[in-house]
Amino acid sequence: MTARTVPILPETIALAAEILGEGGLVAIPTETVYGLAADAANPEAVAAIYEAKGRPRFNPLIAHVSSWAMAEREAAFSPLARRCAEAFWPGALTLVLPARPGGQVCDLARAGLDTLALRWPRHQAASALITVFGRPLVAPSANRSGHVSPTRAEHVEADLGERIDLILDGGPCEVGMESTILGFDGEEPVLLRPGGIPTSQIVEVLGRPVRFHGAGDGINAPGQLKSHYAPNARLRLNVTSPEEGEGYLTFGPEQPGGLNLSPSGDLVEAAAKLFAVLRALDARYERIAVGPIPVSGLGEAINDRLQRAAHREG
Repeated sequence: MTARTVPILPETIALAAEILGEGGLVAIPTETVYGLAADAANPEAVAAIYEAKGRPRFNPLIAHVSSWAMAEREAAFSPLARRCAEAFWPGALTLVLPARPGGQVCDLARAGLDTLALRWPRHQAASALITVFGRPLVAPSANRSGHVSPTRAEHVEADLGERIDLILDGGPCEVGMESTILGFDGEEPVLLRPGGIPTSQIVEVLGRPVRFHGAGDGINAPGQLKSHYAPNARLRLNVTSPEEGEGYLTFGPEQPGGLNLSPSGDLVEAAAKLFAVLRALDARYERIAVGPIPVSGLGEAINDRLQRAAHREG
């Protein structure tokens, strides 16, 4: 049975909350990408997410809240973490914080860690659903694990339509890329995953440098598997011209031809289009050549996604 796709209305928000309360799975729009939502307090519902996505059990999930009160019931905020949250919430920033005893987010969602990845999404429909539901929702990207993340409802339907209960269609995602994930080592901020908030903005708000998570530091946040966001096609990066038979992903006015993430060189536009363009090329080609993309601003996260997409185990 294929999931129903419905518009965002008060009655469909209520329907989604009812399905979630029964342990079901609902795809929801956020400003970053579409998320596959489940009751964060229900281990069986969380397990159903892992099963639907084929997601490794050791990769923790992000819990989504819709108020300060809900956030503070689940996690302990240091003064530094609070400053960061006040600057970027609601928005595309996830904070990894100590989980509070008695919090509702279950152990399976935290992958057995004593920390919790927490985000307050800016998208009005996502926030409204969490508020109606009354407790946090876990909502990793609504795609099969390792596949390209969905930025439209039809992407969700193509990847998970037969595995979930409902899809709330909120149109294309504004940011089009997963959230930035930030943790803290004492008073030192640590970038665990680049994303929709550029690191430079976090440095400006906190007034101190941000350390990058090292490859040997273990997996303590979503999106840290080396092979991730991978299409079926093989990718070659930083290519100035494609070989015969390759799809071509380009960026900027100096790179004509292929599918261009932003002919004007706008990294915000490129981030919003990245996954949709990768999907389009993946449907047509077995090999994709990717032109050079700057690493400044949101280019940092774009290149991170492409490097993960290009990685092949073995």
